[in-house]
Amino acid sequence: MTMDTAVRIAVDDVGTGEPAVLFIPGWCGDRTVFDDLLAGLGEHRRALSLDLRDHGRSARTSTDFGTDAVVRDAVEVIRGAGLERVVPVALSHAGWVAIELRRRLGPEVVPGIVLLDWMVLGPPPGFTDALAGLQDERAWEQVRGALFGRWTTGVKSPALHEYVAGMGGYGFDHWRRAGREIARSFAAEGRPLDALAALETPCSTLHLYAQPAEDAYLAAQREFALAAPWFRPHRLDAQSHFPMFEVPDQMVAAIEEFVAGLPPHNS
Repeated sequence: MTMDTAVRIAVDDVGTGEPAVLFIPGWCGDRTVFDDLLAGLGEHRRALSLDLRDHGRSARTSTDFGTDAVVRDAVEVIRGAGLERVVPVALSHAGWVAIELRRRLGPEVVPGIVLLDWMVLGPPPGFTDALAGLQDERAWEQVRGALFGRWTTGVKSPALHEYVAGMGGYGFDHWRRAGREIARSFAAEGRPLDALAALETPCSTLHLYAQPAEDAYLAAQREFALAAPWFRPHRLDAQSHFPMFEVPDQMVAAIEEFVAGLPPHNS
């Protein structure tokens, strides 16, 4: 279905019960990445997924936009669906949208956040250069190809390969916007974990991820969590940037346990 926001936003909406979950895809991808998670979570509670404006089945626009517009669209989807409590489940850099939803709507409406395979400790070496390359008309296709290779090499899931191939249908304008908006968010906010720590009220946050697989990455997150018990890292038994194509049942179980364990309203 579509919702009448400032731009018509395509939304899937299944199940009943709150807190609901709202799946938010990253740039240059669509909500089908969440199909298995949506079905699984919909057996326990209300679950929604959206396409960003000018992505998937949402309305096309010739007007440029940024992260703030995506946040406004998400707020309108939440209000239009009549959700009183909702947990954003954000893929990769859509995490910035989830954090801003918490800021704008507060803990009464957004009691927790789930981050999926994100750079919560900040960009790795070379990533800032890659973002700049996506904004260069002479280099963006090479940079995009390198990303696609990193996401698919050694991964056997046909569905993952099909999804990444679909991301290739987005052209320079979309990938330039992605590079620009991701770079701007990191420049303004710093590390995602620091942005979360700076929230006025601590926000229960679950990070489900597969990459990077190094033990040091998990150890650094666990060290952060010692001083910030609201943060919980969970490394999945998967190997790709899109673990929902590899271990959807594992992810559904982890998300449901997290959401079900959030304090009740007005507790």
